[in-house]
Amino acid sequence: ENFTLLSRVRNKPYDVFGCWLNETNLISGNLHRIGRVTSCSVLWLNNAFQGVESENVNVVKRLFKIQNLNASTIRTVMVADCSRYDSPDLLLDYEEQLAASSTSTCQVFDLGSDSEEEEAKPKQALEPAAQELPDEGGVVAEDGLQEFFGDIMEGHVRPAMTEMELETKVAELFVRNRTKPPELNLLPTDSSSKMKYLIFTTGCLTYSPHQIGIKRILPHQMTTAGPVLGEERRSDEFFDSLDHVIDIHGHIIGMGLSPDHRYLYVNSRAWPRDCIISDPMQPPPIAEEIDLHVFDLKTMKEVKRALRAHRAYTPNEECFFIFLDVSRDFVASGAEDRHGYIWDRHYNICLAKLQHDNVVNSVAFSPVEQELLLTASDDATIKVWRSPRTVRVQHARKPRPRKLLFSWLMNQNS
Repeated sequence: ENFTLLSRVRNKPYDVFGCWLNETNLISGNLHRIGRVTSCSVLWLNNAFQGVESENVNVVKRLFKIQNLNASTIRTVMVADCSRYDSPDLLLDYEEQLAASSTSTCQVFDLGSDSEEEEAKPKQALEPAAQELPDEGGVVAEDGLQEFFGDIMEGHVRPAMTEMELETKVAELFVRNRTKPPELNLLPTDSSSKMKYLIFTTGCLTYSPHQIGIKRILPHQMTTAGPVLGEERRSDEFFDSLDHVIDIHGHIIGMGLSPDHRYLYVNSRAWPRDCIISDPMQPPPIAEEIDLHVFDLKTMKEVKRALRAHRAYTPNEECFFIFLDVSRDFVASGAEDRHGYIWDRHYNICLAKLQHDNVVNSVAFSPVEQELLLTASDDATIKVWRSPRTVRVQHARKPRPRKLLFSWLMNQNS
């Protein structure tokens, strides 16, 4: 009865979840339908402690507006703080990856490639906002596409594609001309230590989340003060482009950040290799084995050691989130095989299987003691687990103090 409602925030769809940007502002999302398989997601910055609108500070401010293709949406929004990179919890050798990193406007890395060499090559992003069309004989292909759509509208030609394919092509054409270009030099520097990354799942081929989108949040964007609803944009900057895209080539079912925000851990269920998606409403079948990928957000490269042990069985249309958590030395995840799992972050080995009677949906380390873990399951229980080392320390017998007489006798004998 003594609590007061400060603000109410809409999240659509629900699995945007939302997150805190800083101590006063939180990020939420809203979905706007444009067509049958086309939509746009608007990410809002909400001042949770500003009761009424004032002249200098707004209660709500539009942060980004991103185009969605083929029934995809933005979900699982989280924020990584680049200022924590200076003292990482776990530092791996990324000198070679850093030297090979590219400064292209938007990169995509496909984890479904056949070889590590092919995987390491930066590819052009599938996100149409940052995709350039090739020049064919001095005529840009985009102009040819516009001419093709013009002929369709005038009835000169009948499109040899389905209604959904035509809608996607129109959306791609529109977004190429109405997108604010990304900033160059994505990787953080000393001068951009206050920068943060907005991280979320998205896609471009189907409604199943199969890509990780990364968008920089600059210091001047971290407040609700200033222009609202895109007033600072030009008329041809209708959408925001992504700065970086990572294609997982599978259904993403969970993400988590390390305590230092340096590493991103991703649970995914892989698609079959070389699969072709012809209908966005019919994604490929997904593997039962869950892959736990690790990405270094400072270099935007994947750690070439995926963690495996846990499994999931539900099909695409019923697939749900398997939440994970990361501590200084460990990473834990739930699974649909009635177990929770713990891995060692340094040695990439599975340390323990934690048994339940049903699906383990979520896990969480204690923020003050990483050797204490909670697991939540569909068996309607939350279990608390301690490491064997902690149990031994707690139950170790304390030495009994010697009696004074016994000590005196021992001294006399000596």
